[in-house]
Amino acid sequence: MDPHSAPSNNGPNAIEFRDVRFAIRGHELIGGLNLAVRRGETLVLLGRSGSGKTTTLKLINRLLEPSAGEVSVEGRSTAAWDPIRLRRSIGYVIQEVGLFPHFTVERNIGLVPSIEGWPRARVRERVQTLLRLVGLDPSLAGRYPAELSGGQRQRVGVARALAADPPILLMDEPFGALDPITRAELQREFRDLQARIGKTVVFVTHDLSEALILASRIGLFEGGRLTGVYTPQEFHESDDPDCAAYRNAFRARPIQT
Repeated sequence: MDPHSAPSNNGPNAIEFRDVRFAIRGHELIGGLNLAVRRGETLVLLGRSGSGKTTTLKLINRLLEPSAGEVSVEGRSTAAWDPIRLRRSIGYVIQEVGLFPHFTVERNIGLVPSIEGWPRARVRERVQTLLRLVGLDPSLAGRYPAELSGGQRQRVGVARALAADPPILLMDEPFGALDPITRAELQREFRDLQARIGKTVVFVTHDLSEALILASRIGLFEGGRLTGVYTPQEFHESDDPDCAAYRNAFRARPIQT
């Protein structure tokens, strides 16, 4: 499948990369990236460490600026966005969650709405709603991150990213540090949650099984370049050497005991 072909949909894409390049001190980390992310899909960026996945993610919310080309969000170049406004309109979930340890769960989740000037009662109601949405008891609102399990903290991180109801979520290996059972539970829960809320999600992982569970489409990265974009079924059936290498590595993984 041609990675440079833009998907057709009704209206503008949520995110677009047009001939994007990113380099540091002459070393190119991303080269010639053309990619369109459809509204409401979960696009998984799959690739080994150092392939350019996280760099691509950070170009969306202007944590990094492209060396060449253009990234657009909601039909507008990121260069034209105020960076703070852009980041507040995009949920961001990372592997280590990044919760403020001295904030309660409620204060962590309600941070962006509070900054945006929401009334206190509305913030509290939103926090309660989100805790239920991510499968947590609302009674946890008064606890601190250190009092929660890893899976609970990750759920709080997802709730915080959803707090101001952003149209786009960026997720960078969000479940990677969890034990296999908790990770599998959160993958299933997030897939079901996404089916209900229909956000545009860009999800970074190096794990093929996670990609196949969560993705509407999979963008495969190798050496800083997008080598193809596939539905999960197309990835299974592709004779592209990079896809085959991933499938073979996945099948050859030893059973963990």
